[in-house]
Amino acid sequence: MAPPPGDRPAPTAPPPPPAWRHWLWPAALALVFLMWIFLPAIHSTPQVTLTYSQFLSDVTGHKVKTVTIASSTGSNAVASGTLTKGGSYTTVIPVQLAGTALQSKLQAGNVQITASEPGSSFGSVLLSWLVLAAVFLLPLYFWRRLSRGGAAGPLQGVLGVGKSKAKVFDAERPQTKFSDVAGYEGVKAEIAEVVDFVRNPGRYKSAGAMAPRGVLMVGPPGTGKTLLARAVAGEAEVPFFSVAGSSFVEMFVGVGAARVRDLFTEARKRAPAIIFVDEIDAIGQRRGGSAVVANDEREQTLNQLLSEMDGFEMAQGIVVLAATNRPEILDPALLRPGRFDRQITIPLPALAERAAILAVHCRDKHLGPDVDLEVVARGTPGFSGADLANLANEAAIFAVRENREVLTAEDFSAARDRILLGRREGSNVLLPEEKHAVAVHEAGHALVAVLSEHADPVAKVTILPAGQALGVTEQLPLVERHLYGEDYLTDSLRVRLGGRAAELVELGQGSTGAANDLASATDLATKMVREFGLSAKLGPVGYPEGGSVFLGGGGGSGLSSRPFAEATQATIDTEVSRLLREAEEQATSLISSHRHELGQLVDLLLEKETVDGDAIYQIVGRPVPQHRPDAHAIAPRLAAASADEMVPTTPPAVG
Repeated sequence: MAPPPGDRPAPTAPPPPPAWRHWLWPAALALVFLMWIFLPAIHSTPQVTLTYSQFLSDVTGHKVKTVTIASSTGSNAVASGTLTKGGSYTTVIPVQLAGTALQSKLQAGNVQITASEPGSSFGSVLLSWLVLAAVFLLPLYFWRRLSRGGAAGPLQGVLGVGKSKAKVFDAERPQTKFSDVAGYEGVKAEIAEVVDFVRNPGRYKSAGAMAPRGVLMVGPPGTGKTLLARAVAGEAEVPFFSVAGSSFVEMFVGVGAARVRDLFTEARKRAPAIIFVDEIDAIGQRRGGSAVVANDEREQTLNQLLSEMDGFEMAQGIVVLAATNRPEILDPALLRPGRFDRQITIPLPALAERAAILAVHCRDKHLGPDVDLEVVARGTPGFSGADLANLANEAAIFAVRENREVLTAEDFSAARDRILLGRREGSNVLLPEEKHAVAVHEAGHALVAVLSEHADPVAKVTILPAGQALGVTEQLPLVERHLYGEDYLTDSLRVRLGGRAAELVELGQGSTGAANDLASATDLATKMVREFGLSAKLGPVGYPEGGSVFLGGGGGSGLSSRPFAEATQATIDTEVSRLLREAEEQATSLISSHRHELGQLVDLLLEKETVDGDAIYQIVGRPVPQHRPDAHAIAPRLAAASADEMVPTTPPAVG
């Protein structure tokens, strides 16, 4: 049975031109150059060089037939001619020494005398003009061809600047499939639908549906946008073109537009086809920005892409996939329907997705019985797919260092600390009094976290230095949260200031080790006041600080360009200071009322250096939290990592 018209197979692509065709022009030019050099030498008669004495002797012996003397303003003149027995010669004549006696000898020897200007032959003049024309005209010719975007014919064959650099997957495809991409079921369903649209257009045409022209994948770095594109290439049964956005931009004007035209021309020949442009923000930036030249190379490339996707001559049977982590800088004309009809957001993976991603990256690894990937996933909030792959690889490296092939839970914990904190140092780098101060500081963090009702449970406390951190208190959330309430944020402030509070209670003074805690707590309190409306004095207003140009990245302070008055800034400072002082007073009160438990925890840290959370809950006399659903929790999570670090800083200079 004949297939329906919409499902007929794609036409076979014409065979590519032979690679040797591009070398014809260089070979022809090289052949002409070699003939110009060697042919005159082959057919010319042998030439000898005579000294002036030999020349006079040959003239006297009637061995010289002709002589041509080139006039010279110097003391010597160059003479050349033919001999009576054949052949040619050349010699140098000292003009002042020869005088009129030379003329007499030449006449006596019946030598034909000729005079000429040096370098005035027609061949030398022609050669000079040819070299001059080649130096100026050939670059001008190449430049004009490139500026028109042509780059075709012999120029394209020699330089190849106008040809698309896309990699075509037709018969041999990547081995990545959708099953290799863990999580993101909704994203995979949308992209798989686009692939099915290209492979079976008849199903959708019968319902009056039109294929989307473009699909834009947006997400933070490392979330798997390129991996999804590789899975599309592996799953698709149509030609797949993969190209990076930066490969369109060159130093020559018009090359990017020429490569876009060549890319879509090749795709039309193989239609239906899929084109994937990675990092499209390299060519799709908003026009009319800070560029000095209005019609520069990047704008020409973008204009050509817009025309190819939805211009006067629309591309049929071609779907463009693109990926970027900076959608805010893309040109609005590129994002409108008809060009990129769909925008698929690929966020950072949730708890269940992180566990599934870890399972994919641990397929070829031997895991010990104590490894629970869900527990590992709980300890990696904010990790992208690339971060999780790096975590699994670092855990394997830790196992190899100990000559093991089986990965344990301790390997994953050490790998997580290595990624978040840096390389682990030995405890002997601290002085005894410093080690005790660090133990007091970290015990304060852990004790306040255990005694706070809405804080995340404590998983581990260590006083082993790692990177810049002298000690770490790790908290792991029981469930994956997306909204947090004011009670959680207030408890988080207390936990962050718990280390400083313990120093004030136990040691009687603070230290520079709390600098990172103070900065983190101040940032959190500022967000509570400025962005979340949690200050009764400031009221329900929000002044976002802004974010990074990368999705999911942290923003700057935003205080250099305040969208409010000085009086509002004074109110914000007052409220931030109030929140921090109240949190410190509450943390100090908790530690003062549980000073005995604090001493026990400090002694245990000094003895073992690393203490699990279960032991801390046992010291305080509270059950270890297993599951505490907080349905009322609101406000997005602010901390990039659930670790309170004690970082050494340089104390301020005293004047």
